[in-house]
Amino acid sequence: MTGREAELELRQSIIDACREMAAQGINQGTSGNISVRADDGILLTPSGLPYDRMKPEDIVAMKWDGSWTASAGNVPSTEWRFHLDILKSKPEVGAVVHAHPVFCTIIAIMNRSIPAIHYMIAAAGGNDIPCAPYAQYGTAELSQAALNALRYRRACLLAHHGLIAIGPNLRKALWLAVEVEVLAKQYHGCLQLGSPPLLPDEEIDSILKRWGQYGLRDSEGKPKITQLSS
Repeated sequence: MTGREAELELRQSIIDACREMAAQGINQGTSGNISVRADDGILLTPSGLPYDRMKPEDIVAMKWDGSWTASAGNVPSTEWRFHLDILKSKPEVGAVVHAHPVFCTIIAIMNRSIPAIHYMIAAAGGNDIPCAPYAQYGTAELSQAALNALRYRRACLLAHHGLIAIGPNLRKALWLAVEVEVLAKQYHGCLQLGSPPLLPDEEIDSILKRWGQYGLRDSEGKPKITQLSS
């Protein structure tokens, strides 16, 4: 495969993931955005373009200095800053998924983190999924708040906004975004009944040590993304 063919495949994978976000119900309209690491920067969804109309050439190529190129008058997502900053600061991360899933956003509006209600919280790397303090979309302040929340985690909420999930590749980042929305839905349901009991820190530490290939595997057999229940 040539370099051009590899980049075309990467661009198409972003479009496929955007459409999967919509199919899974974790995003609405054009509000979410996705980025992946490329050879000399990142590839990023354009602003305001519906996923069903998006073509590989519409994906924006952005260099590490923030300069960008795109076709057909497209401009980068308004959230390009935290995509670029996350991928610059975390070399182990290959993809960033941002969405506004309903239950994550409800919890984020209440400025709450998701605590250890279920052992799957470990998928995000610790005993909670933190909520970054509010900052206006597209700003350096929001990017810094997200970086702080993701310092020891692979996912966070953004107060009054939505969700960020990261991963070594796009499949894993999208899988994690769906899992976090499941956790948010479970937490929301528990709160209707009272204050939920939480798993202790030592239990989450034990699970993290055993985590290994639990969840979405890197093997060629690609497990399907968890389907959200209605």
